[in-house]
Amino acid sequence: MLSVLSIKNFALIERLEIGFSNHFTIITGETGAGKSIILGALGLILGKRADLTSLKVKDEKCVIEAHFQIGSYQLQSFFEALDLDYEETTIIRREILPSGKSRAFVNDSPVNLAVLNDLGVALIDIHSQHQTQELSDEIYQIQILDAVAQNTVVLSQYQFALSAFKKGQNQLKALQIQQSDWIKERDYHTFLSEELHQAQLKSGEQETLEADYEKLNNVEFVKEALSKSWSLLNEEQIGINNTVKEVRASLQRITNFSKEFLELYERVHSVEIELNDIGNEIEMQTEGLVHNPEQLRLIDEKLQLIYALQKKHQVQTIEELVAIENELNEKLFMANDLDVKIEKLLVELENKEAELMGIAAQLTEQRKKAVPVLQQKLVDLLSLLGMPNAAFQFEMNPAKSFLNNGMDDLQLLFSANKGIDFGLLKKVASGGELSRIMLAIKAILAEYSNLPTIIFDEIDTGVSGEIADKMGVIMKNMSQNMQVLSITHLPQIAAKGDHHYKVFKTTIDDTTTSQLRLLTREERIVEIAQMLSGKNISESALLHAEELLNK
Repeated sequence: MLSVLSIKNFALIERLEIGFSNHFTIITGETGAGKSIILGALGLILGKRADLTSLKVKDEKCVIEAHFQIGSYQLQSFFEALDLDYEETTIIRREILPSGKSRAFVNDSPVNLAVLNDLGVALIDIHSQHQTQELSDEIYQIQILDAVAQNTVVLSQYQFALSAFKKGQNQLKALQIQQSDWIKERDYHTFLSEELHQAQLKSGEQETLEADYEKLNNVEFVKEALSKSWSLLNEEQIGINNTVKEVRASLQRITNFSKEFLELYERVHSVEIELNDIGNEIEMQTEGLVHNPEQLRLIDEKLQLIYALQKKHQVQTIEELVAIENELNEKLFMANDLDVKIEKLLVELENKEAELMGIAAQLTEQRKKAVPVLQQKLVDLLSLLGMPNAAFQFEMNPAKSFLNNGMDDLQLLFSANKGIDFGLLKKVASGGELSRIMLAIKAILAEYSNLPTIIFDEIDTGVSGEIADKMGVIMKNMSQNMQVLSITHLPQIAAKGDHHYKVFKTTIDDTTTSQLRLLTREERIVEIAQMLSGKNISESALLHAEELLNK
């Protein structure tokens, strides 16, 4: 429940601190006295946006602070979900700086407005006149049914399952888009992969082929060079091998004279061995050189294929082409894997859809069971409120798709009088009827919800006399289960309050401020008498006011 509301530098309020108790609290005051300012301050606490026009003194910050006693409302998990520190006395503070910036805190931890909005839903229901239109909203109507049906747990299961189902649908859509994109490129990628595969490329192959091509393409020139080289090495008179052999033989004669001569001999001998080996290699290469036009053609074709593939794929080496072939093969494998993933996800989605259908059916069944209970409660309460012939019909039909709250399309039909056909509530109910219906619904919800506080802002619009007295009784009864605050202009309702505050304006030195004061019993008699007869209070009005308070 709301225990303390502190307001500083907001609209017409300079500084104000109000202590609220539980049960039924009344707030009255003349039009323009500042009742709406108090609601505006609470609205800021609950996450509404603010601007600099909210500041009474423009160069000072506005601070609004509310204390809530929530120890008996089992809100710990709610705080955990919002990542907030839970305190049985929770303090929400909102600051509006002269710069226009706004700050919000919950138990001294900074939060954004979205968190305040979410938290506010669990703490206070502020019902104003225009919110009566919520009755025409199908989502709100189903929320009422769910409260009576006590569908909180099942609805939470449904929404969790729906979230998982939608996530799966999004995953499927992404995979299908990926698959569609791949299908458009698959044939081309398959062609490229096959082309590279058929080329049978091997690392280092290009260099070998290019060397072979050069030899075969210049076979006569190469053969001539090799023959000449062999001759220079092996001719009998001037061949290098014979000369080196003579050098070795000459040095061999002096090897015993010096270590250095021995080393020279060994080095020349090594050269002789190497030259002989070179000569033999030249001879073998010469013998292996055969003019083979067919082999040259095959090598040329393979090289032209390699060059064409390198140009197509914009690379320089066979290694890069092999890497591209591997990458294409991986993509083709991934495409096949994509089909498997899609098939698996489709099966999972079928199971999730079946689960959703089952939970939705459970919601529908429990709502149908709640309909006669809600109808009877509404009829009983509206009978007390001067609508003895009010009747309701709940038309529930299967929705074509999964909604956030199940699979039910709902229409709430209403008839205020016997013999009058049922029609859509929003079309056939008057403003006064809607106010009474909304109060009846709020009274019913108070039985089933765990909401700490409800504030009625002139819900009594369009009613008076005995009906207003009955509305006061209903609000009084509601206050047995929750904290109820009512801003009202009707004395019959004001007299039902356990506590009564009056909002009024004062003007000092050309400065107008709004103030609020808790009334004593004597002051309440005067205030209610004034509500009955106006500023000129009659003796009969005072007696009537006291009579109302004594009821």
